[in-house]
Amino acid sequence: MAHRTILSTALDAVGETPLIHLDRIAEYEGLKCNLLGKLESVSVAGSVKDREDGLLVPGQSVIIEPTSGNLGIALAMAGAIKGYPVVIVMSQKMSMEKEIALRTLGAEVVRTPIGLSSDSLLGHIPVSERLQRDIPGGVILDQYSNPHNPLSHELGTAAEIIDAIKTSATSSPRPSSGKLDVFLASTGTGGTLTGIAHATKKRGHNPACKVIGVDVKGSLLALPTELNTPHVGTRWLVEGIGYDVVPESLTREPGMIDLWIKTGDDDAFGALKLLHRREGLLVGGSSGSALAGALKWLKETEDGRQTAQAEGANVVIMLPDGIRNYIGKEWFRDLALGSETTEMAGRVADILRDYVGEPGVAELDKTILVNGGLVGS
Repeated sequence: MAHRTILSTALDAVGETPLIHLDRIAEYEGLKCNLLGKLESVSVAGSVKDREDGLLVPGQSVIIEPTSGNLGIALAMAGAIKGYPVVIVMSQKMSMEKEIALRTLGAEVVRTPIGLSSDSLLGHIPVSERLQRDIPGGVILDQYSNPHNPLSHELGTAAEIIDAIKTSATSSPRPSSGKLDVFLASTGTGGTLTGIAHATKKRGHNPACKVIGVDVKGSLLALPTELNTPHVGTRWLVEGIGYDVVPESLTREPGMIDLWIKTGDDDAFGALKLLHRREGLLVGGSSGSALAGALKWLKETEDGRQTAQAEGANVVIMLPDGIRNYIGKEWFRDLALGSETTEMAGRVADILRDYVGEPGVAELDKTILVNGGLVGS
């Protein structure tokens, strides 16, 4: 992404995120197709949610939004720039990093309890609705039902992906169909998935494009509903995806979403490590979920295996956000710091252990650590 002019505000830097070849993962997994990642973490507020917008009245409106955090950060940024008060309501499950980012931008943050039933009046949606009723000028943009949510991806995200593929098809020596052939995204509100489906199938870019939803185990978004049954009651750690009710922004129109794939936390974390270690991408857990779903489809289904071996087929995975919001989470620290000892780490430790043992090097109560492990004193 390159902005070659001076921008008026940070809002002008939303979108135009890069589409990246995930070649090292493709080689590792034995794939011949073009495996591509849409890297939303480099958008100005750090996630795909930067793109969503709504109607507000300057000087009167107070933004109130139930969210898993990423949309909240985008709205808090917009509120800071345009002068709107912002109140974000999110579950206590969500990371402290998200709350810190929100409050840094001036937003008020309300935390609701974990483990509520879908009809609880303490959930982030009913709490937001009560605040809207009692705060003059309160506006819930409501990503769960606001048509701007899928529309922003139909007109924005999809256009960027399609334009990038078309441009590369004519300017790059790599084989390419020149079309978006397969799109996969881990699913929360469903706005991204719905918008891409509309852009490819209704606007005529490629009606044969396979649009695949990746739904976390424990969520009830996947169809047919039998896919969800074995995992009812399962709790998941990855934030921003999965619901026990179906948002209005997630299309149920026949023919729009071709297939659903279920993945769990372990699948997501394994795939996330591939993105970190093989592609150098500092992306968050939902990106791991999306890649895990993609690899499952590409390697375990007949259509997927055919696509995987088709040179020039363009398979795009949405990488929704970065690691900023998750560094303090226990699961993320375990993933990053609990890795197996590498040959290089062992070599470094051995060298420094010998070094500290040399005359005149060691100092009382002073230690050297390699990847958190003591090597000398």
